[in-house]
This record gives sequence, C-alpha cells and structure tokens, in this order.
Amino acid sequence: MSDVLPSVPPHPDTPRLRLRLVFPDGGMLGPGKIDLLGLILAHGSISAAGREMRMSYKRAWQLVDDMNAAFREPLVESTRGGPKGGGARLTQTGQRVLTIYRDLERQTQQAGAPQITALTAMRSDIAGQK
Repeated sequence: MSDVLPSVPPHPDTPRLRLRLVFPDGGMLGPGKIDLLGLILAHGSISAAGREMRMSYKRAWQLVDDMNAAFREPLVESTRGGPKGGGARLTQTGQRVLTIYRDLERQTQQAGAPQITALTAMRSDIAGQK
C-alpha cells in the first residue's frame, strides 16, 4: 500500500518534481487529486482525506466527482452515513490510476535527476540573494 500513498522526496533538501497531466479535452490530473486518492485509500473517507489536505469537505467531494466523471469507470465509491457510518474506497480503476501516476512520477524524477541537479546547482545558496 505504501507505493500508492503520497510521495515523499528522499531528503528534505532534495527538490521534488510535481507532475500535472493536461489532457486534450482540458481535463487535468495532478498532485492534488492524486494525493486525495491516496488519502482516501489510507483513511477510507473523503472527509478525512480532505481534512488532512486542509480542504473543505465540499472541495474534496467536487474533486472526487470530477475524477469519477473524467474516467470511463469511477475511481472512488462512497456510501452514505447511517447507523454504521459512511465511507469511501478506491475502486480497482482508482487504485490503478493512483499506481500508474505514482510510477510515472518516480520514472520522471529518476529520468530528470541530472537536469534537476544541474538546475539546483545554479540556484543561489540563500533564497532571494545572488
């Protein structure tokens, strides 16, 4: 399961690459939506995932609705609250989207490591100073 949770840079001083896919129809899939999927997987709750990301319940639901509408099959299934409480889970498609995106992030980070290192070396030692 750790492969599909939010990615963490290997060291706090290491830059990380943030990947956003922009589809021809204008739809997007980026780190925010992917982190939300990972947290839904971890917590079994859209509201808990949204809280951890410091976003409103309404915004979290809106992002889930957007993702569910953008793919042929829904990525998240939810159940309403009641005596047993509600919850949410990733569908097989949702888990697959999350895994593929995280793999793409890792591959992109590895492939771009020399360029990231070169750009980092060109930066000033203290932000805002030359």
